[in-house]
Amino acid sequence: MSENVELRRAHILANHILRSPRPSSNPSLTPEVCFQYSPPELNESYGFEVKEMRKLLDGHNLEERDWLYGLMMQSNLFNPKQRGGQIFVSPDYNQTMEQQRQISMKRIFYLLEKGVFQGWLTETGPEAELKKFALYEVCGIYDYSLSAKLGVHFLLWGNAVKFFGTKRHHEKWLKDTEDYVVKGCFAMTELGHGTNVRGIETVTTYDPTTEEFVINTPCESAQKYWIGEAANHANHAIVISQLSMNGTNQGIHVFIAQIRDHDGNTCPNVRIADCGHKIGLNGVDNGRIWFDNLRIPRENLLNSVADVLADGKYVSSIKDPDQRFGAFLAPLTSGRVTIASSAIYSAKLGLAVAIRYSLSRRAFSVAANGPEVLLLDYPSHQRRLLPLLAKTYAMSFAVNDLKMIYVKRTPETNKAIHVVSSGFKAVLTWHNMRTLQECREAVGGQGLKTENRVGHLKGEYDVQTTFEGDNNVLMQLVSKALFAEYVSCKKRNKPFKGLGLEHMNSPRPVLPTQLTSSTLRCSQFQKSVFCLRERDLLERFTSEVAELQGRGESREFLFLLNHQLSEDLSKAFTEKAILQTVLDAEAKLPPGSVKDVLGLVRSMYALISLEEDPSLLRYGHLSRDNVGDVRKEVSKLCGELRPHALALVASFGIPDAFLSPIAFNWVEANAWSSL
Repeated sequence: MSENVELRRAHILANHILRSPRPSSNPSLTPEVCFQYSPPELNESYGFEVKEMRKLLDGHNLEERDWLYGLMMQSNLFNPKQRGGQIFVSPDYNQTMEQQRQISMKRIFYLLEKGVFQGWLTETGPEAELKKFALYEVCGIYDYSLSAKLGVHFLLWGNAVKFFGTKRHHEKWLKDTEDYVVKGCFAMTELGHGTNVRGIETVTTYDPTTEEFVINTPCESAQKYWIGEAANHANHAIVISQLSMNGTNQGIHVFIAQIRDHDGNTCPNVRIADCGHKIGLNGVDNGRIWFDNLRIPRENLLNSVADVLADGKYVSSIKDPDQRFGAFLAPLTSGRVTIASSAIYSAKLGLAVAIRYSLSRRAFSVAANGPEVLLLDYPSHQRRLLPLLAKTYAMSFAVNDLKMIYVKRTPETNKAIHVVSSGFKAVLTWHNMRTLQECREAVGGQGLKTENRVGHLKGEYDVQTTFEGDNNVLMQLVSKALFAEYVSCKKRNKPFKGLGLEHMNSPRPVLPTQLTSSTLRCSQFQKSVFCLRERDLLERFTSEVAELQGRGESREFLFLLNHQLSEDLSKAFTEKAILQTVLDAEAKLPPGSVKDVLGLVRSMYALISLEEDPSLLRYGHLSRDNVGDVRKEVSKLCGELRPHALALVASFGIPDAFLSPIAFNWVEANAWSSL
């Protein structure tokens, strides 16, 4: 090495040492060059009364909801942990499947001791049912395994006893179920048949010599599958089975069978196996059940629809097998109502986390040496989250309306509830999955951490799209119901009445050729275009089915051939029903800031729904220029909703502890000192 090179290096080192500041006794990065967390509340204003908006969104039983939130935050069973100077409660998904099942059961017994489930089965009336819905929704915000276990026990097992049973069953089972003396499960789904309940293969016969029913699993595809609570905890099961009487199949019927004794041992003539680890809901012990000539007392037939007398005579007040089948399924509507509702609360949780994070996290600069920009100030980020936020708002009103119709149901409204709940369950659970995925991506790598919830919730809630009816099949049910209503009214030359089809009695709406901003935001225009879409698709669907039916094909086969029109129709029906619930809620509000903001939300819901549906362009109701106008207006609405983003998610009423660290001081939550 030459002398000149050595001198040059020595000179550089000397300059570096002389210019260096004195070493700090507590070395750290200087705060001036590091990102400093700033709570969104410091820079965001609330342009409306959040408490008033929360009343609209939750709809009912706010005090009971807050009471249950408090019970959970007070107990170590709910896994409180401190992150970033704040306490959070959420399940520990690092636990094994067995541990998650055990802790879920412990949480249930804690809530039982606190009186949370009082009256869930023994009290009747709309107020009691709404309270149950509210508390059930709060349980789901904490952990879907917890609410799913409660749903199996109360809404499936308990409601089956309540609705399918009669006085003798109510007196024997309901109070013990409410007190968890009896732990129930609902054995309907089989390995070979899920949504197609009519095709299940479990067979029950009657032995008049002993006055007993005999339940059998005749083949492997008839094993009861995915039965929540069956693997570990349930000691009794509702068994949905074909009833064979003297060689005649009377269709599905509902029985009570004991599958374990009170010490937890499997009963004779019953075999139970575990379904194993799942992509989510591992706090629920899903199991498989086989029956080998299991004998149960005659009284264990739930006999509100049909009965078997001691001598073996079969009796039913409903002679038509199809109507009897429908009567057996009608009480299960509550399951679809609660699934739709819990899906929206899950979407709320994801949006609250993602939007709060986007109001404190910055990325890139738009000018040289300029400050980094908040994520939600990017139009692209607004486009990702704010339309989903508006949809979640609209769907909140829809599910609250559905709950009110359900708790005030009458025999005359059962059909409408069945159809609407099918559409809402499908559309709202799909929306939840899409929302959670977008929220996961919108928070970047933080969405991969289970403690931040949004990513993990996808696996927890994915099951909703297929249980209580596969979503695609439920949407076909909706379009078939609309088809039947249309054909019936036309054949009898009667006006449309019910299922929201009354608009079909009026002249066809005519849309303006030029769509200005004020036109697009007009509630009457929005309602007209939604009605026109539904009307046109219904007429096209019935016309195509009728034309092909005239060639000798069966109606069911023709429904399959026209599945794309069927899907478009059921979506149009459901989205129009959702819009109507928002319009109804908005109409009841006095003038003011809450109504103004809700108007923006409603317009966003309506226009993003139109933008995402190609059928309006496909069938010529909107021109290409019109579609471009809609798209531009959605972007404008994003900009107008941006100042209200924090207030809109705060109105969800979800306590901070139920969100996640990245919704708050995510810098401190990830600091070395907090590890």
